[in-house]
Amino acid sequence: MARDKVRLGMVQMSMGEDRRANQRKAERYIREAASQGADVVCLPELFLSRYFPTTRGSFEKAEEIPGPTSRWLSERAKESKVILVGGSIFERDGRHRYNTCLVFDENGKRVSKYRKVHIPQDEHYYEQDYFRAGDGYSVARTAKGRLGTLICFDQWYPEAARVNRIMGAEILFYPTAIGWVDGIEMAEGDWRLAWEEVQVGHAIANSMVVCTVNRVGREGPTTFWGGSFVCDQFGKVLLRGDGSEGVLTVDCDPGLGEEIEAGWGFFRNRRKRTYSAIARR
Repeated sequence: MARDKVRLGMVQMSMGEDRRANQRKAERYIREAASQGADVVCLPELFLSRYFPTTRGSFEKAEEIPGPTSRWLSERAKESKVILVGGSIFERDGRHRYNTCLVFDENGKRVSKYRKVHIPQDEHYYEQDYFRAGDGYSVARTAKGRLGTLICFDQWYPEAARVNRIMGAEILFYPTAIGWVDGIEMAEGDWRLAWEEVQVGHAIANSMVVCTVNRVGREGPTTFWGGSFVCDQFGKVLLRGDGSEGVLTVDCDPGLGEEIEAGWGFFRNRRKRTYSAIARR
């Protein structure tokens, strides 16, 4: 059955020290994406601040949800009449802290809350110092389809993408903060190429659209490379950003996934009984 196309808006932005200035910039870009006809708009990871986990001992302030930023996101979605994937927020819940993505529908109602599950811990990405791992996944039912959300480092895990698809996701969003770090040699090869290709693989294996939204700009020793992109359910990259700020919009066809599954049968030919080793330690 024919499906209406969905226009996705990606806000590719840099962040400074002033949280209010970052917020105003994000607001301007959300409105710009809406003016370009975007149905769904996605912000980058931790869009209110510079990427503080590059160092240990930062005093970046976490906030509760509901709270000021979640209310602000709700207002922006309602004002612009878009479904808003709110990048991510540094969330405080009692003694714990999380890296959390919220989704709001075009009426400003929160329809999804996802806490980042896979948390990196290495030089320049000390996220385990700040974030507790989430323990589940979330797919939002919206007027424009079923939307899944994962965050940055989750990109390397096919299991997370597969679970989102099993839960019904037709479009999977990855708010992201990744780039080159001065003095770090990538002896394995081209990490940016691998980063894009692994996500394209998730799209193909799960017959779903993937939309990845990365920050840009230089922060200390890190240059965030941008490269935000959307690929369709068979891995065709529909739009790819460069390293500059701005709004990117592109149409996708959620119904294509059904056609691919009908032809290729990636899901109906699964053999679930053979996959038990995935869940073993």
